[in-house]
Amino acid sequence: MNTPFIKNHQFNFIKQQVKNLQSTLMTVSDPKVIEGARFGAEAKIFEQFLAITNEQKQLFAPLLTLKKPEEFQEFVTSLTPYLSSFPKVTEKQIQKLFPKNKKLKTPNLDALNYTALTYIGWIDIATNKMFFVYEQNNQIVGIEGRFTATNKKNVCSLCNGVAEVALFSAITKTKNAKYADYYKAVGNYMCIDSAACNAKIKDLTYLESFIASVLENA
Repeated sequence: MNTPFIKNHQFNFIKQQVKNLQSTLMTVSDPKVIEGARFGAEAKIFEQFLAITNEQKQLFAPLLTLKKPEEFQEFVTSLTPYLSSFPKVTEKQIQKLFPKNKKLKTPNLDALNYTALTYIGWIDIATNKMFFVYEQNNQIVGIEGRFTATNKKNVCSLCNGVAEVALFSAITKTKNAKYADYYKAVGNYMCIDSAACNAKIKDLTYLESFIASVLENA
């Protein structure tokens, strides 16, 4: 039985390692360098998982023998049955995450490919807001903020890719022992196209710290 264990960001990371390895094979002829690249790619992939079984490790054994371009593609395709899915959410669940938005417009949830999601993100032009839904500590959470279009490309804080971005600003209330509650904006440049962002994100460190910083002061 194929038990899903590869999350979207991990799959993106794996594809990048496969691409790098394929590039090395095309440009390097030294067998020792190639061997080092093969074992290096395998080791980096294993580091993506807190606990990986020997059976799961065997899925990546082809990395040590791949040669032809079609073999690399076949290898990536062979991993798709093991992709874990982002929790499917309903419109009602999302509305509960943003109770102050009485006329919240959600994306077409039925059209989403949940195995290709690290987060669900969308823009509501009517309210000039961006919304994010994410699974954190086995709980679905949501954050919202104002977005300001930049009409230019820049580096996205979440996926580190260059794309058309908007400035996302989440307003949070911070409690302080010396002062009264005050509000501050937590802002970052984010991809306008969340699907493209999900296709590039390989590391959750910044995403999780950003969401935590917003929620802990909410």
